[in-house]
Amino acid sequence: MRTSAALAWFVATLACVSYGSEWPQWRGPFFNGTTDEAGLPASWSRTEHVAWVADLAGAAASTPVVWGDRVFLSGIDGPRDMLLAICLDRGTGRVLWQHDVAQGIRKDDRSNYASGSPATDGKLVAFFYGNGRLVCFDVEGGELWTRDLAREFGEFAFQWTFSSSPLLFQDRLYVQVLQRDVAVEGRGRADGMNESYLLAMEPRTGKTLWRHVRPSKAVAESQESYATPIPFGKSGEEQLLVAGGDVLTGHDPATGRELWRWGSWNPQRIGHWRLVPSPVGGAGVVLLCAPKREPVYALKVGGAGELDDQCLAWVSRESRAVTADVPTPAFYDGDFFVLNDLRGELSRVEAATGKVKWSIRTPGRSKYEASPLAADGKIYLINFDGEVSVVRASDGQLQATIAMDEPVDGEKSRASIIAAHGQLLIRTTRKLYCVGPKAP
Repeated sequence: MRTSAALAWFVATLACVSYGSEWPQWRGPFFNGTTDEAGLPASWSRTEHVAWVADLAGAAASTPVVWGDRVFLSGIDGPRDMLLAICLDRGTGRVLWQHDVAQGIRKDDRSNYASGSPATDGKLVAFFYGNGRLVCFDVEGGELWTRDLAREFGEFAFQWTFSSSPLLFQDRLYVQVLQRDVAVEGRGRADGMNESYLLAMEPRTGKTLWRHVRPSKAVAESQESYATPIPFGKSGEEQLLVAGGDVLTGHDPATGRELWRWGSWNPQRIGHWRLVPSPVGGAGVVLLCAPKREPVYALKVGGAGELDDQCLAWVSRESRAVTADVPTPAFYDGDFFVLNDLRGELSRVEAATGKVKWSIRTPGRSKYEASPLAADGKIYLINFDGEVSVVRASDGQLQATIAMDEPVDGEKSRASIIAAHGQLLIRTTRKLYCVGPKAP
């Protein structure tokens, strides 16, 4: 194992990786909510500076992903109660292909099974749904393979609707399922204990490369995680960060072997602290957001086995603004941008020390749960009502607020905004907007 210098090297060199202007998976090309895009829009309306608008058959929290001239999106057809895999033309918004994936879109009224974002490498695209269905297509829409993880390993044991996005990294496809060990409200295995696991597959075939069972001492809902595995480390020594079950763990991407673990945010084993934000790395530390108004922890990752709190670079206990129950922070321009969804605040935090450089109230009265996009000197946010706010990254000054949606029947805009090829893609409850210059 190396010290935190490995992570610093990785963050610095990721900017040199040849991703072009793609946004290939949920947190973007650098796995931290940012991109090297420049010239992104700062102000627009539903009709001005909009390249195209695509109608959607239902609301979902998944973000689009982009490669070349294609936009991939998981979604739902509400009237038909159907899960969808969608591909749009990035130049026009026209549907290039669309497939029905499975009947049944939800099990509760808070969310649906299409909350996980796809992942693509420009050759194939993988979709992972909250009912356990995992399906992979080539970019022309031909189905390569499909698996039903709930059927293979047992129905997911979550109080609410499970969601986690797939990760494509180093020619492997990863998914994590961190769940309760016993069934909850009839969901979960009836013939034994449920296992929490990290699964690696061959992307072209779906063949299992390895499956690592990940134990924890958490209880009840605190065993549940909605996070996505995140890679970090320098070339040849990368690790996968997995958060949930009251611990953060690092794993060997080639084998799934657990290298280390840390977790001290829930020593009393409170039973309702499910984890939603994914970990994010930057400037030599990894950020872990504890739930329910608890602090943010910054770890200097290194060592092996059980890590104690000496690995902590800082903890945000002195600033009540720096916490995040649902949104995953972004790392940009050497700092973390933490969106506090419970108190309605956005903060710029110095990565090395935890010092708050600025903190502002989020505009409007509606809640923000979508994770922030940080790029081109701006922070992009969207709230439940579909109001997009553009904040200047340097000092927190509000640059614009644009109403992009008119939600009906209690639906909410929960999908994070993404950027690719000089454009923003903004998902509301019934539309996908492409904001910026028209593609050639």
